[in-house]
Amino acid sequence: MTHSPDLPTGRVVQINVNPQGGVPKYAVPSAEIQINGVIGDKQRHRRFHGGPSRAVSLYSYELIQVLQAAGHRLAPGSLGENLTLSGLDWGSLRIGTQLRIGDQVWLEIASYAAPCSQLASAFQSGEFKRISQKAHPGWSRLYARVRTEGVVQVGEKVILLG
Repeated sequence: MTHSPDLPTGRVVQINVNPQGGVPKYAVPSAEIQINGVIGDKQRHRRFHGGPSRAVSLYSYELIQVLQAAGHRLAPGSLGENLTLSGLDWGSLRIGTQLRIGDQVWLEIASYAAPCSQLASAFQSGEFKRISQKAHPGWSRLYARVRTEGVVQVGEKVILLG
């Protein structure tokens, strides 16, 4: 795939799955992304997670680093994100934003992921609402729907298509 050199780009820092469901999710070198989600990953509470409109969970590596510096016990995958991404202006990502990952996968941001009490142990004083879009705009995890299925690998380029 070719793209304009002036499109914002980032990269895949880590790919995370948990075959048992829940958090944390564990690092894998690559994963197949399908319409209903990431192969090898399971969601415990399908009412709130998974399905075509919440197929892939995304989070920012840079925000994880800021939260770590503030004393929270986070690492990539501990917030339940499938793809930990770096190099993107996270606060500017909106519903409808499209991302191309590597040569195969095309995602569209579908919603902000509400923080869950299952994440409390990763936060100092259990402050899991620190990643609430309502309370802290630009700090939320994002859910994406899959526009084009394929395999993603750690280190692949992420192109912000708008």
